[in-house]
Parts: sequence; structure tokens; C-alpha cells
Amino acid sequence: MNDQPRGISPLFLSQFEVDEAVPFQRHLNRLEVEIGREDYSQLKRVERLDEVPDDQTFAAMVEITERLLKNTQNNYNRELLKHLQARIYLDPGHYSIYYRLPGSCLRFVATWRQAVLQRFFAQVPTKDSGWRSCGQSLPGFEGRFLPDTAGGALLLRQKRVDLRHQHPLITASHGPYDPHTLEVTLYFLRTGKGGTAIINLGFAGREPLTDANLAQLKAWGVALNPSNIDVIYPYVDEHGHPYCYKLEERLPDYVAALELSLPDLVIDIHGCVGTFSDDRRVLVGLGGLPPFREPAQIGTLRKAEGVLHLQPNAAMHRGLTMIRDLSAEMYVQFCSGTHQCYNFALLGGMQLLGTRIDPSLDSESLLDGEERAFLPGEDLRWLPGAGANALQRIAARKLNPHTQCLHVEIPTAVRRKMVLKLRSLEIESSLDASGL
Repeated sequence: MNDQPRGISPLFLSQFEVDEAVPFQRHLNRLEVEIGREDYSQLKRVERLDEVPDDQTFAAMVEITERLLKNTQNNYNRELLKHLQARIYLDPGHYSIYYRLPGSCLRFVATWRQAVLQRFFAQVPTKDSGWRSCGQSLPGFEGRFLPDTAGGALLLRQKRVDLRHQHPLITASHGPYDPHTLEVTLYFLRTGKGGTAIINLGFAGREPLTDANLAQLKAWGVALNPSNIDVIYPYVDEHGHPYCYKLEERLPDYVAALELSLPDLVIDIHGCVGTFSDDRRVLVGLGGLPPFREPAQIGTLRKAEGVLHLQPNAAMHRGLTMIRDLSAEMYVQFCSGTHQCYNFALLGGMQLLGTRIDPSLDSESLLDGEERAFLPGEDLRWLPGAGANALQRIAARKLNPHTQCLHVEIPTAVRRKMVLKLRSLEIESSLDASGL
């Protein structure tokens, strides 16, 4: 993989910073934890080691102390770690983080990542695994683990070459941060809605610890601020570039590793929190930043009695039909310019009905101090797919100018429902395999 320094537009960077005067108030993850009831309990585990590893052990790791202190958005955590004289190390092979404190040592274990790798490889590989059959974990598919400095990625593909090219590519760009997007990806693959998939196994530095882990840390004298735990797994690489864009920017590398010509349809799966706890409205974003999308690129637009009617073209119709399996309530959002954007509801006949909006006038933030936009008139999240989606579309266009990239934001309640659907499919497959 290419690890050269890369530039990034300031449009894609958030300057959010936590108020150090309120060190235990949730900010960045308040929607996910308190409204969406997201379950982060399987992501990380913290341990206090009985013996502090020796200098030789730490020398084999990568010290990331200065990187974390320089880039954290949380002043409270920065000052705390300085006070504790913590030295922080990354074991890139096992993707563990070590806090080396005077007289003690803590280790953060990426438990979700371990479970995923063991599921597909019966172990936790530290090097390129090569292609291996997925067996009953995903019948008819083979998987490959690709390592990098940020947890690596899981690649999945149909064993039949023709099916790989006939079906869409599924990407789960923020696997650990968006709970159950892996399960949604596997559901799509099992039901023939995708021929290949790329799943990010690394953290982006912002995934919160559970309250139980935070209580344990506090008892050990390391009372980290739960509002933004970006002082555990680094948010940026050694060049200061955000890890959260790695799947989008490196799309050509992953497609090459899949030995694939990029299909005409890419489904990029994300998790979101709606405007209320049981929100089941799936949002399909087609881009909120350049390269902008015109309605004519999506279908046939007409206006009747002040309402816009958009009939999707064949490629868009195929993608929306596939995603419709997630929820009966779907919206399509995109922008053709900075102040000219569209919000469409998907009707039963696959027709889009909506209005033109100006986000600067028609959207507001759900919470002060956070970039969590919604449309108050519709009580609907405004997530047309900005930074990461734009980067993916730019990379995809270079590989296949006809590719449509659909940025799918799935609310918590729907993702939980898809977990149950996947388990049902897995049980049926297991019974069939056993002859019962």
C-alpha cells in the first residue's frame, strides 16, 4: 500500500475541540451514545499488565506519544497524559496500544477487530493472509487480510469471477466506528447484492470506550475524557493525514488487490443516528462537495405544482432497489452546487419526490458545537455525503467513469434489525450444511 504523505482539503477537516472545563461531559459521541443507544462494548478492552514489558519489547513497537499529544482535539486528555508522564506505543502487528506509565503499564486491545479476523481466518493474522476460503462464515466467498499501520482491512470476494464483476462493490469505511456495518455488508453479500467488499478494521481514533472501561481507568488513576478518546488509537498517520479516509483514498489499491475491474455501482455503508431513538429512515447521499452531481446524472427531473419529481436512471434504480431492502423509508440527498441541493423521498414505485434546498438556510445543527446537521422542516438528518464520499467518487471516477457511488447512512435501529436478518440466514445455511 502507498504510505506517501497526502494533501487534504481543509473542507474535510473538523476543528472541533472539547471544553476542558467540563472533562466528563460527552460531546462528540453524545448523539451515538445517548440518543442512538449505540453499543460500543465490543470495540476495545483495557487491561493493566501484571509486569511492565522491558525496553527491548517497547523498542520493537512504534512510539506515538508526540503524535497523539499534537493532534488530539481534547485539551483535557492532552494535559492529563503529560501529567501522568505517559509514553504511548503502538504494536502495529497486533494493533494494540500500550500506555507506559511510571511503575505500571496499560494495554488497549482491539477486541472487535480480533473477533472479525478470527471469524474468517480462525486466527489473528499479522501479515497479508493471501486469499482463503470463508467456509461457513460466508459460503461461496474467499477473504484476504491486508495489513497497514491502522488495523488493516478485510477483503471479501465471490469465488466465481463472473459474479464479482456483475454485482456491486460494498465498502464499510468506518467498520468499528459504525457498529453493525460489517453485518449489513455480509447480509448484502449473502443475498447476492454484492460480489466484493472492503471492510476497514482500524479505528479512526474517535470510537469511545464503554463506561465500564472508563470507570476502570479512573480507578487506576487515568481518568480519560469520554467525549473524544482520540488519545488511544491515533486519528492521523505519521504524516498528519486522517486515517478515516483510507478506504476512500486508497480505493484503487484495494480494487487492484481484489483483482477486479471497478463495477458500475459502489455501495458505501455507514452508520448514523437519526433525530430520534427509533428513527428508521435510511439516507442515500450522492455528494455534498465537489465533484457535484446534477439531477440529469441521476435520472429524469420534472417539476409539477412546485414539487420536484425525479425518475432514477437504470444504474440508480438498481442501487436504490438493492438498498430498499434495509428500510421502507428512504431519502436521497445530493448537491449540484454549494447552495443548491436536493432532498428526495423514495416512493414505492422507485420515483423520487422532493424539493431543492440551501443548506445554509434550511439546515441546522442538532447539538451546539457539533457538525450534526438536520432539516428541521422534515425532522430529518442532512447527510448528503461530503468529505469521504467526495474522495471516494474522485478515486472511483479514475477507475471507471461510469461508476455510481452511493453513500448509505443507516440509522441504529435499522442496523440492529439487519443483524437479526443476517443471523437468520446464517442459521439456515448451517442447517442446510448439516442436512437438517
